[in-house]
Amino acid sequence: MRLLLLGFTGVIMTQIFSFLGLSYSSPILVCTMGHLIPTFNFLLSLIFRKRELNLRSYGIQVQLIGILISIMGALLAEFFKGPLIRPSSHKLRHTKQLFVFSSTPEFWALGGILLASASFSVALWNFILVETVRQYPKPMKVVSYSSLFGTILSAIVAWVVENDTNAWKLNHNMELILIVLTALFGGVVRPNVQYWFTRMKDQFYVPLFKPFGIAFATTFSVCFFPNTLHYGSVIGATILGMGYYTVMYGQIKGDEHEERSCDESSDSLDKKIPLLQEKIEV
Repeated sequence: MRLLLLGFTGVIMTQIFSFLGLSYSSPILVCTMGHLIPTFNFLLSLIFRKRELNLRSYGIQVQLIGILISIMGALLAEFFKGPLIRPSSHKLRHTKQLFVFSSTPEFWALGGILLASASFSVALWNFILVETVRQYPKPMKVVSYSSLFGTILSAIVAWVVENDTNAWKLNHNMELILIVLTALFGGVVRPNVQYWFTRMKDQFYVPLFKPFGIAFATTFSVCFFPNTLHYGSVIGATILGMGYYTVMYGQIKGDEHEERSCDESSDSLDKKIPLLQEKIEV
């Protein structure tokens, strides 16, 4: 059952929300909303009582501040586009409208909601994966079987949604190349590189470079693709990146505090054991 949930949340929900959100927005917003994953991780740990909300803890305080900053940045990037920084090669309409929800030709707000849902799906997948690996300490088998179940469920959902065989035909060779490259870099290269650097450094090393994806997405989408760049997206992404680093800093401080408390408790236990032995001898 857990493997089915992993396949459903990690493959189906994440892929559907991500690609639908991308179709309604831009790669810049995709990378921006991806920084909400630590926020959802923290909230899920509180909901399922895996973490205590100790407001006196410095790490918890920093994480709560980072969550508020991240939410503010996400709302700003989603609902406020702002003036145009760089136009695309296509002629745009309604460029004077600053707020997205005022009859914009793009479904930007819907795309942001879908991308936030994709980030929540990833956080939920991470939460289920951690609990599953604790019971079945073989992560490669867990990930392999969950990916298999996710692929099977994706095929079923795809056939139910689109049962026309003509829709599955690739009209150009470029479509096949894009599909292969997406699967290669998204499913093979990126996870292995992240896993390799995580083993070399620590669990916080790879997430530190995640905000740089916004800069790369902005550069490629504006320079090589017909995407526009607005001040609202830049400001919102910057604020969300600050919130992301704040949450990560609070998590690091919280882990350090837990390690110190565990060391202190073990030291006190070591001091008590000789006293107990002396009492027994007496």
